[in-house]
Amino acid sequence: MDADFWHQRWQQGRIGFHQEQPMPLLLSHWPSLALPAGSQVFVPLAGKSVDMAWLAAQGHRVLGVELSPLAVEQFFAAHGWVPGIREAVDGRHYRAGDIELICGDAFALEPASLADCAAVYDRAALIALPHAMRRRYARELYAALPPGCRGLLITLEYPQREKQGPPFSVPEAEVRELFADRWRVTVLARHDILLREPGFVAEGVTALSTVVYRLER
Repeated sequence: MDADFWHQRWQQGRIGFHQEQPMPLLLSHWPSLALPAGSQVFVPLAGKSVDMAWLAAQGHRVLGVELSPLAVEQFFAAHGWVPGIREAVDGRHYRAGDIELICGDAFALEPASLADCAAVYDRAALIALPHAMRRRYARELYAALPPGCRGLLITLEYPQREKQGPPFSVPEAEVRELFADRWRVTVLARHDILLREPGFVAEGVTALSTVVYRLER
């Protein structure tokens, strides 16, 4: 799975992962992180997620990274914001108010860009990556986040043989394997959502759960 795959998805509008309203699980579980006002929150593989606007409305500074320029431009346009733009080593930085989006490869981020992040919000990033890339993602990107960082991670679990990702199934055992060496991993909630996802049912998926984790470095 390479950059062209995601560029094509955005160009074709095949973005079923995008939600028009903030993620209910974010609203329910974000307060458990108890972040001070003004904390910077990192949102990897951000797309044009409205969750970023919600996080900013809670008094946070948001730093997202997204490969597709279409996604970045659509995010700011949807909110009527005209961002300032600057070029940097790790990509083109768009900024409006308390939201900064880096248009570029998440694996090419400069460590200094993440040095001030007090939290990470991962709803559709880990599950967007195939198994081999998930290992690299955890060992390179998450490893660049500073000590004391907290996170909210939302995954899906289903029989992987029944559906071709993305989104991919990431079982709890794999989450713990990926993060346990640097992060304290706590399951906050697990919900059976199969009946709410007709697309999965249509593909023959027989079981589907979403799992919410709190991460603490």
